[in-house]
Amino acid sequence: MSPALCRLLQLASPALPVGAYTYSQGLEWAVEAGLVHDQGSALQWIAGLLEEGIGRCEAPLAGCLQRAWASGGMDEVERLNDEFLASRESSELRAETLQMGYSMRRLLHDLDDFPVPAAFDALPEVSFPCAWGLAAAVWEIPLADSLTAYLWSWCENQVMAALKAVPLGQAVGQRLLLELGGRIPAVAQQALSLPEERWSNFAPGLALASSRHETQYSRLFRS
Repeated sequence: MSPALCRLLQLASPALPVGAYTYSQGLEWAVEAGLVHDQGSALQWIAGLLEEGIGRCEAPLAGCLQRAWASGGMDEVERLNDEFLASRESSELRAETLQMGYSMRRLLHDLDDFPVPAAFDALPEVSFPCAWGLAAAVWEIPLADSLTAYLWSWCENQVMAALKAVPLGQAVGQRLLLELGGRIPAVAQQALSLPEERWSNFAPGLALASSRHETQYSRLFRS
């Protein structure tokens, strides 16, 4: 068995201490507004963001960050990290990726024998895709596998948020993951080949949901 597979499972695990479970990325407001209220509407919301949002911007950018770390292209790492931070439409979404990036950087320092580059520590702000890409590059995880796991981890967190906020039952959660998991390979494959001029984070529903969540009176999640 390849050690890279075990490291990949570690990266994609809900036990990774980066605080992903505390965020819903606007889904909690979608529940409050009645847009997400059952299995079908939850699937429509999450799958739409997977295929038209994260799959067309964050995923290809995360893949390029892993390539840049693997090749030692620090200028490219800095550019892509800054570009991702600039693409966050709300203060909550920006705070989320910075908090998770910060936690991931601390974790990598705490791991035995992980060679944290000085250039990584020199970055004043670290997005989560930037930190994930470094870990995947150092652990020599194949890029296609890394992107698949990145997307799976995002989907799993969204489903868990829906289970708590709607709420939905555990069986519904597994049905959602089964459906979303069937879509991930195509999204990951597209992310591997999508040229940067075709990247797009145009998801006005997400931007509005995230912005309105910032003033939502009663909430479980930080975004």
